[in-house]
Amino acid sequence: MGTTLPADDLFRQLAARLDAAVLGQKQLTERLLIALLADGHLLLEGAPGLAKTRAVKVLAALLAGSFHRLQFTPDLLPADLTGTEVFRPQDGSFRFERGPLFHDFVLADEINRAPAKVQSALLEAMAERQITVGQATYALPQLFMVMATQNPIEHEGTYPLPEAQLDRFLMHVRIGYPDAATEQDILALARAEARAGLAASDVPAPPAISREQIFAARRSVLDLYLAPELERYIVQLAAATRHPEAIDTELAGMVRFGASPRGSIALERCARAHAWLAGRDYVSPADIQALAPDVLRHRVLMSYEAEAMGMTPDRLITTLLQRMPVP
Repeated sequence: MGTTLPADDLFRQLAARLDAAVLGQKQLTERLLIALLADGHLLLEGAPGLAKTRAVKVLAALLAGSFHRLQFTPDLLPADLTGTEVFRPQDGSFRFERGPLFHDFVLADEINRAPAKVQSALLEAMAERQITVGQATYALPQLFMVMATQNPIEHEGTYPLPEAQLDRFLMHVRIGYPDAATEQDILALARAEARAGLAASDVPAPPAISREQIFAARRSVLDLYLAPELERYIVQLAAATRHPEAIDTELAGMVRFGASPRGSIALERCARAHAWLAGRDYVSPADIQALAPDVLRHRVLMSYEAEAMGMTPDRLITTLLQRMPVP
């Protein structure tokens, strides 16, 4: 992967390398790249052993920029993320020691295991790209991106993420199991890495994609053509999550809160990135429909009646996509 390649070719090669290192998780690797291109944070949810952490570490190894992994635990403190003031006895002053959030890419493993005070510190970083300690505020790197994982099975010792923080994630991606044939390929890859003495994070990488190339790719994504009709479609889809009865009267009373305009912005940015990765210079309805569940599911709160009937955000979004007219 050379630096003279166009940005789209660079990212296509990056996608190929990710797929070669993370088998059977095409959706996961694609969503990672979309989040990178759309300049947003990503929440990955899936059972243990589905390569969530591996995928993030491999991506970070292929990009220029600093990377830090944080294992979230119930005894974590805000200062463990942000850093703290350290007293200097030689001159009686305090010096701020920066914490692990001052990296370009941060992996927050099992994010829902940390208590509320830690989540509040992370929320400021995700929302404002800054950290406040005492009376001082420090800017985070321009490339700052949080990729978080959580386990949907085990709830012992976990803390549900507050809605305000969930809304700061560009996408909430659910990861499934690979098929049997792919799992055999995974066994072969694991054996090859074991024989070579490679760890998951030590996958051989070509020269990294630079920060400038990432920013150039983001500008290209924003330059894609999006028809006014598709802009209205995005807005109508977000509005339908707030008032689904406008689409189908049977959905009345199903939703307590729907997606805010932040959801519309996220869906537009993700649809653009999806089209750009596909090699097109325009956004199609299929791009919007492909990303809508991942962008909207964590932004919709169902009513108690809907939950009692088994209606979930995913089912609601699927129903809206099926019944809304497509431009």
